[in-house]
Amino acid sequence: MIRFLLPISTLTWIGASLLLGELRWFRRPRLADRIGPFLPAGAPRLRPQPIEPISWVEHLAPIATLMGDRLSAALGVAEPLELRLRRVHAVIEPRQFRLGQIGRSMAASGGASLLCMMIGLPVLAIVAVAAASALLTFLIVEQLLSSRSKRWQRRIFLELPIVAEQLGMLLSAGSSMGQALSRISQRSDAAIALDLRIVVGRLQQGVDETIALREWAEVACVPAVDRLLSVLALNREATDLGTLITEESRAARAEVHRE
Repeated sequence: MIRFLLPISTLTWIGASLLLGELRWFRRPRLADRIGPFLPAGAPRLRPQPIEPISWVEHLAPIATLMGDRLSAALGVAEPLELRLRRVHAVIEPRQFRLGQIGRSMAASGGASLLCMMIGLPVLAIVAVAAASALLTFLIVEQLLSSRSKRWQRRIFLELPIVAEQLGMLLSAGSSMGQALSRISQRSDAAIALDLRIVVGRLQQGVDETIALREWAEVACVPAVDRLLSVLALNREATDLGTLITEESRAARAEVHRE
């Protein structure tokens, strides 16, 4: 069993390093930041820079992303990782998510292998347990993100009738589409309000209202949002847009009641 100890320990070390690499205190500071305090008083001070991650972790990011995407697709996950992260307003990038996911899988595999060696299981059993532990950990992390994404879609579906009614009242009162969206986005911390803040930010950048709302619909992937946007697309053509939106909100509320 001793000859298997080195590769298993290496696997555990790599997985733990990937996990700890996400923590700021574990990242290695730049050389300029380390020698800055020891410079002479008259020497120009080096401007402090943000702490950069470990270089070899950066090299592993594309490999981890490719492996994670292919394994996720093989397990039946159709939605891209970037889309799900954008939907739930995650602050990490896809490569960071995949690095952490692969690191957890490797750490779990190494830990399970060491435990099996301590128990004294056969080699084939150790390999099977290590592979199963890595796959199970990968699935758990993937399922947590998928569940979070589905919960966000569910919140949008339940909140949409109320938001549509508010939007219809504001438009009927004479507010423009941008003003109505801005007021709704600032009223609460609901799921749609958080999404509309991004839409309002896109409007402030000069993006057309229809394009900004369509971008939101593509991220949300909720059929009720698509139907509402088909009504909002008539903003420049229909004179009674508030009435049309109110009718759409009633249809959305009826759909929620049917469930």
